[in-house]
Amino acid sequence: MSFATLMIHVDAERDCEQRVQLGLALADRFRATLIGVAGVAPRPRLSGGPVVVYSEPTAGELRDATARLEQLGEKFRVQGQSLERVEWRSALEYADELVCREARAADLVIVGARHTDHGRRDFVDPGVILLRAGRPVLVVPDIVAPLSLRRVVVAWKDTRECRRAVRDALPFLQAAKQVLLVSIGEEDSKSTEKRNLADVGAYLVRHRIIVADQIWRRARGPTTTELIDVVREEKADLIIAGGYGHSRLGEWIFGGVTHQLLGSSPVSCMLSH
Repeated sequence: MSFATLMIHVDAERDCEQRVQLGLALADRFRATLIGVAGVAPRPRLSGGPVVVYSEPTAGELRDATARLEQLGEKFRVQGQSLERVEWRSALEYADELVCREARAADLVIVGARHTDHGRRDFVDPGVILLRAGRPVLVVPDIVAPLSLRRVVVAWKDTRECRRAVRDALPFLQAAKQVLLVSIGEEDSKSTEKRNLADVGAYLVRHRIIVADQIWRRARGPTTTELIDVVREEKADLIIAGGYGHSRLGEWIFGGVTHQLLGSSPVSCMLSH
C-alpha cells in the first residue's frame, strides 16, 4: 500500500519551511502527488472575549494577500520540481475551511501543530481538520526533521478511531523499519489489553510489517505523559493514534490525549477520527 496523493497546508503569514520539506520528502518517498494549499481570510477573526469581531479588508489588503498567495505558489512549485507531480491551490478564504473542502483530493492531509494565535488570517486548527476533513491528518511540530520512519509508535486503544488510524497508517507502518505497539491502562485491564495488542500485532504482521515490540504500561500519571516517555525512550519519530473529539455549541472539544498530541507532541502524529 502507498499514499497516492498528499496534501499540505502552507502558512501564508508564518514560516513553515520545515513542514514543507517534510511533505516534499514524503511525496518523494511514496512517489505521490503533492498538493499545496494556502488560504488567507479576507476578514481576520478578531476575538474580543466571547464575541468574534470581523473587520472589512481594504482593496489594498486584498491585493497584497492575493500577491502573497501567488508568491507562495510559485515557490512551492519550484520546490516540488523533482516530484512526479505537484499542484497548488489557494483562495482568499479561511484556510481551515479551504483545507477541509480540498481534502477530497488527498489520501493524507499534513498540517502544523495547534497554536493559540487565532487572529492570523491564515490560521488552521488541526483539530478542525481532523474532525471535518474525512481524511487522516499528519500533525507536524514547528521544529521537525523529515520523517525517517526508523521507529513508529502505535498508541493503541481499542476504539473505532484507533482501528481506523492503524488501517489509514499502513503505508507508514510498511515503510517503517520497526513498529512498536503501545497500550497504557490500569492494572485490572492488563490481560485484556495485552490480548488486544497481540491481535493488532498479528494483523500488522499479515500486512508484512515488522512489529519490534508490544508494550503495556500501567498509567502512573497522565496517559499522554506516559506515551511521550515511551516515544523518547525508543527514539521514535512518528506516533499513530486515534483522534477523539466533537463539536458542542460551536466549540471543538477534544479528548485529553488528542488535545495534547495536537499541540505539544515532540514528534509528528498521524491521527484518524
